[in-house]
Amino acid sequence: MKIVQLLPALNYGGVERGTLDVARGLVKAGHESIVISSGGRLVTQLEAEGSRHITLPVHKKSLSSLLQVAPLRTKIRELHPDILHVRSRVPAWLTYLAWRRLPRETRPRLVSTAHGLYSINRYSAIMARSERVIAISECVRDYLTQNYARYLQQPPELIYRGVDTSEFNPGITPPADWRQQVESEFPALRNKRWLLLPGRLTRWKGQHAFLEMMANLKDLRSDVQGVIVGGAEPNKEHYAEELQQRARELGIADCVTFTGSRNDMPYWYGESALVYNLSQRVEPFGRTVIESAAMGTPVIGYDIGGPAESLRACFPQGLVAPGSAEELLETTNTLLDSDARPILAPEFTLDTMVRRTLSLYRSLCQTPPGK
Repeated sequence: MKIVQLLPALNYGGVERGTLDVARGLVKAGHESIVISSGGRLVTQLEAEGSRHITLPVHKKSLSSLLQVAPLRTKIRELHPDILHVRSRVPAWLTYLAWRRLPRETRPRLVSTAHGLYSINRYSAIMARSERVIAISECVRDYLTQNYARYLQQPPELIYRGVDTSEFNPGITPPADWRQQVESEFPALRNKRWLLLPGRLTRWKGQHAFLEMMANLKDLRSDVQGVIVGGAEPNKEHYAEELQQRARELGIADCVTFTGSRNDMPYWYGESALVYNLSQRVEPFGRTVIESAAMGTPVIGYDIGGPAESLRACFPQGLVAPGSAEELLETTNTLLDSDARPILAPEFTLDTMVRRTLSLYRSLCQTPPGK
């Protein structure tokens, strides 16, 4: 098969990671993989892994982007792919407008992946108008079914995002001097059990709840250190300062370490006693949950949205009621004294995600075109 994936850009993020994962799987299975985007830092990796990249400005949320419909249609005719796979709303609109004017009998089949809980309007409805729609979690599938049933040609196909078990597994050990270097950079981590909250610094990711928990834990445990890993979003650096000020107000400035962004996350997961996902709002998926589970590190998270689905499958002991400070503290204390470890469920592996995606492509190619 020849597969073309379309997304706004190839910078870092869940959509981009999913695109590269599928592209790599296609190449490994002997198929032809092409990605169309406006470019980005991951183009080099994509091409090094055997895919072709075509740069087109399919990223701008502007009426001027409609000027790209005709060039995109020309490019589709030229490539003559079997599948067009869209992963975001702007490229989905441009692709749909280009695709629907092609002869039905010979045009490629159209697939979309809904990576989020999009706002309910006609603009977002485009993600449900493909011939086949992939939902990355049950909550996304149910959201699409409840809000976009009139556009769906078939029920959404549930294909979870998958973790690469060659990169995240209990056998992964850091280099011999890794912990020494980390503790040299962050001396407060020495001789402590790490309680890790990974995720970018943004108000709904739960850093405030984590700080409140650390304040309540301070008098109960002297052997733990809170670790907040993640950088602030552009133009929101003040939030990092706000969190550090809050730690000082709670009297736990020496009990919480802020590391900023890191590119060695498997080691942080593996060296931590507990990992947390405390998102305050419903998230479509919880990648930090399955990465921690893959490393064998216990995870604690609120019982809402996509992260809760992963926890129920891999480590139900870590589920706590949304917003319950008392239950969060109690579960932390219990798991710190427990030998319980998560087991990554097969449906959350990268191999399963790629295999099921390719199976969907094949089944669509073997069925006659619909309306």
